[in-house]
Amino acid sequence: MKGKVNRVVLVGTGFVGSSYAFAMLNQRVTEELVLVDLNKEKSEGDAMDLNHGMPFAPSPTKIWFGSYADCKDADLVVLCAGANQKPGETRLDLVEKNTRIFKGIVEQVMGSGFDGIFLVATNPVDILTYAVWKFSGLPKERVIGSGTILDTARLRFLLGDYFNVDTRNVHAYIIGEHGDTELPVWSHADIGGKPILDIMAEKDEYKVEDLQGIFTNVRDAAYHIIQRKGATYYGIAMGLVRLTKAILHNENSILTVSAYLDGEYGQSDIYIGVPAIVNRDGIREVLELILNESEQKQFAHSVDVLKEIKDPFFNGQ
Repeated sequence: MKGKVNRVVLVGTGFVGSSYAFAMLNQRVTEELVLVDLNKEKSEGDAMDLNHGMPFAPSPTKIWFGSYADCKDADLVVLCAGANQKPGETRLDLVEKNTRIFKGIVEQVMGSGFDGIFLVATNPVDILTYAVWKFSGLPKERVIGSGTILDTARLRFLLGDYFNVDTRNVHAYIIGEHGDTELPVWSHADIGGKPILDIMAEKDEYKVEDLQGIFTNVRDAAYHIIQRKGATYYGIAMGLVRLTKAILHNENSILTVSAYLDGEYGQSDIYIGVPAIVNRDGIREVLELILNESEQKQFAHSVDVLKEIKDPFFNGQ
């Protein structure tokens, strides 16, 4: 019965989806995990393979290949379906084909009677999250995109490596589009509560200009990984699991997700990566950071770029 166990339905068992399912099983997140994909044989194989690892899992998870009908009693539907980003292709190049794919998926999910939360991972994630919100008719708080959660993780990893500290003690955000116009919020970056810019000013071994190189590596990381192995999936899968835990366990955690802005940061009618408090109800609150003048301009530019792509698709709908 619904309410007694948590059920997550994963739509799309490609590289990202199957990595997410594997990480979910290993981190004791949900009681039920349903796999849905057009490629029935592959997804059935994934379910079998994951179930064979159950004796080594931290706790039992019921995993099966299912259908959109299983969304009726789901707490969370995670969307990893769609076309992949190809070498030389930007995330925004994917808009038209993935918007079309998502319309069909969301109609089938909602047709089941689903009344939970959508978590969107497919790129371009900000625009597709907006699309899911429009297509589903759900409240904006219950449609969440993975946003810049992975970009933020990449930034924290690289800063931890640069300063030789545990990456989990680095606090810094990437906000904006999950893509080429994203930006680091250096004005709020700290390690153990001490601003990074203050740390750099105290020691000659650190150069402020190195920060630009670190950010460039964050922004372009997906392109480098795609060039080498064809796709990125482990990092984003772990980020999705982190988001899933925050939702199902009602954590009220602050994560940089793609959230709907309704006046925050002076922007509206857009889904974009910002820090937000995430719990069992979805997005409880968008946190509005006080940005410096340069960061405000960069963020506004990121919004404008997304709206130039989004508006032709959704104006009049």
